[in-house]
Amino acid sequence: MESWVRAVVEAIHSSRSQTVIYLAGGASQALGWLLSVPGASGTVLEVVVPYSRASMAQLLGKMPLQFTSKQAAEDMALAAYNRALKLSGPGLQVMGVGFTGSLASSRPKHGDHRFYVSTWTHNCLRTSHVTLSKGLRSREEEDKVSSYFLLKAIADTCRVSATIQSDIHKSEIPEEIMEQFDEDQELQQVINGQVCMKVYNFAAPAESNLNRKIILPGSFNPLHDGHLRLLEAAVSMCDDGLPFFEISAINADKPPLSIAEIKRRVEQFRKAGKNVIISNQPYFYKKAELFPGSAFIIGADTAARLVNPKYYGGDYNRMLEILLECKSIGTTFLVGGRKIEGDFKVLENLDIPEELREMFISIPEEKFRIDISSTEIRKSQGL
Repeated sequence: MESWVRAVVEAIHSSRSQTVIYLAGGASQALGWLLSVPGASGTVLEVVVPYSRASMAQLLGKMPLQFTSKQAAEDMALAAYNRALKLSGPGLQVMGVGFTGSLASSRPKHGDHRFYVSTWTHNCLRTSHVTLSKGLRSREEEDKVSSYFLLKAIADTCRVSATIQSDIHKSEIPEEIMEQFDEDQELQQVINGQVCMKVYNFAAPAESNLNRKIILPGSFNPLHDGHLRLLEAAVSMCDDGLPFFEISAINADKPPLSIAEIKRRVEQFRKAGKNVIISNQPYFYKKAELFPGSAFIIGADTAARLVNPKYYGGDYNRMLEILLECKSIGTTFLVGGRKIEGDFKVLENLDIPEELREMFISIPEEKFRIDISSTEIRKSQGL
């Protein structure tokens, strides 16, 4: 490995960025560079090489019209970004990287030798395209050139100041396109299902490296002291997680929240200095997939609904199957007391199936009890 390559990789690993990389058809040497320098485990969350047509179609959820194309690279970057959002540690910059190439092979190619590399972050999509001169280099040499460009794309996205010696000729001028997203566009991507979440980090950075999330889902219309105290009580019981509120832009029985309404609710968290995530998953089993290994804070009324077969088409076994799948990816539920039909109920008052009991942890009444709800606050304010 050249010394300048090592210096760039070290700078990437020091940037507090995390990435998922999907690549096919080249740039393989860049993976070796990234993974062989200490610090890789803090940067590279996952690498997938979808080389076969079936693998690529399964990765993207569709068959690309052209495998080596700008659209394919950008689709790969978006898929990688969504995957990185699910796997990344709290408070870190997240990116998805997509690379697709058609380089020299054992048989002569009729088309150009070319490659595309895309990076996707919360507010920017960058794509580079290079057409190489045919017959000028071996496959290994073309792979090395494409690896330089992949490394450059990651360094640029990490805002690492680096000079990349790309070894290209004057006729091989890279084409570069950048599209930036404003906040409204980011939220629309979530509402449309293109991006799985948007994270607002309003709290002070955590001192320790916490990978687990403690999540209080809700509508927060409005956010009130009971919500804040409930999250504090739950956090006091878990010393291995970073707290987040979570709002789903999509509701199971109502139209999606408007961008203006989402921003109005998010402003409450900015003023309170609390982290909030905007997702597009109204159901808990989908939230569990979105936030693997997380602890969700819920009321006893929600816990009662979670284990009620009525909400699974009356199928007890279906309820067990879904919640056991949540359990298998490390999901737990911290349950606070709530009024149910006029009576204050806690976890111990509920009939939780034996197979699921260790998933549910009671928040003691002495740690938290507030009977007021957002609905009651809105009524008192005449809203």
